[in-house]
Amino acid sequence: MEPSEKARIAKQFIEAIPFSRALQMHLDEIGDGVAQISMPWAKDLVGDPRTGVIHGGAVSALMDTCGGAAVMSHPEAPAGTATIDLRIDYMRAAKPGDVIHARAECYHVTRSVGFVRASAWDGDSDQPVATAAGAFTIERPKGSSS
Repeated sequence: MEPSEKARIAKQFIEAIPFSRALQMHLDEIGDGVAQISMPWAKDLVGDPRTGVIHGGAVSALMDTCGGAAVMSHPEAPAGTATIDLRIDYMRAAKPGDVIHARAECYHVTRSVGFVRASAWDGDSDQPVATAAGAFTIERPKGSSS
């Protein structure tokens, strides 16, 4: 499958997930095992009404979706994937009102697993809100020997 076709499939997949649409995720970049997705701050996603800080679960969903997209776009991985494991370290609260960005890289692929590193940040800060490491399934077509 051509890289541009894989990117198109990954984009369609993300846009078809109702939860991703509900969180207003936007695919900003995809290809060669790298994905970047943004999510706007929204009042409905606030985890602490006193401060306006977005809920960690929304950040987690963003990083999970971004990791899956990175795997789907990897040159050695077919398009299908699912999360096996995702460890997220929250570094600080995201600034209320700022868009949150996640960037994930699928850095290693085996016959059945893709390994991902990701980070999330707000606005134009160079300090991460969270970092993540994950493992995602590699779904191969039936009868595939690779």
